[in-house]
Amino acid sequence: MQEESRVTGLARRPDMAGTLRRLLRLILVVVLLVGASQGTTLAAPTSWDYVALGDSLATGYGAFKGYVPRYEAHIETDTGVAVTRTNLGRNGWTSSQLLSALSNDPTFRRATREAEIVTWNIGGNDLRAARKSYKNGTCGGDDNQDCLRASVATLKTNWTAITAEVLELRSTSNTIVRTMDIYNPYVRTDIVSDTWQDDGGMNDFQVFKKYVDRVNRHIATTSYTEGVPYAPVYLAFNGTLGDEDPKSKGYLSFDGIHPNNTGHMIIAGELRILGYAPLR
Repeated sequence: MQEESRVTGLARRPDMAGTLRRLLRLILVVVLLVGASQGTTLAAPTSWDYVALGDSLATGYGAFKGYVPRYEAHIETDTGVAVTRTNLGRNGWTSSQLLSALSNDPTFRRATREAEIVTWNIGGNDLRAARKSYKNGTCGGDDNQDCLRASVATLKTNWTAITAEVLELRSTSNTIVRTMDIYNPYVRTDIVSDTWQDDGGMNDFQVFKKYVDRVNRHIATTSYTEGVPYAPVYLAFNGTLGDEDPKSKGYLSFDGIHPNNTGHMIIAGELRILGYAPLR
């Protein structure tokens, strides 16, 4: 009986070894399937969602084709990734209105949260309203510049908050987040005008320029601090000293304020130069 048991036990060992081999093969298949699945997940995307925020520059007012669709085309050409564009720009908007939408509007928040690309421009209408009051002599203060100072203060505060809202919804580590500074369309008009006599002899261009420069310095500082690349549109439109007239350069539309097709091409080109990190 003992001999029989030993023989029986020996006969079973090959079956156990085969079972072990089959189990190992099964484990190997599972590992390969998981690896393949992870490889599929990490594959390069075939499309990106692009959300554009801003005012009439974002809508492309005054041009046949604005900077937003032009930038979209650059992205597709340069990366080979298809882009689905959602343009949430609104004509006439100020920085306060854009901040409110990003903070409270579900459409703006959802679209931004789901985007791989986010751009915004804002602030031209803030400064334009203050300039109008200055030109009318109703800006306030001994130098007729109180409203310009207040406008810049509000715009700087709103800009910081807009940047924070965008980065709350998206991260610069996995999103192409881009913005731009503000150009001055009034060089030719203001350089020959002197609305307020009691201001140390400055003409209107000199007065307005210092406030545009303050805003643009804040945009540059905020962008650097938060890691958001910005397009130097002011430099492209107004030159190194800020005294070049974009209308004379052929960048403005019929109204002398908004960019024309050439101007929007310049803006889109400046965004393109920034590249597509972190996605490419």
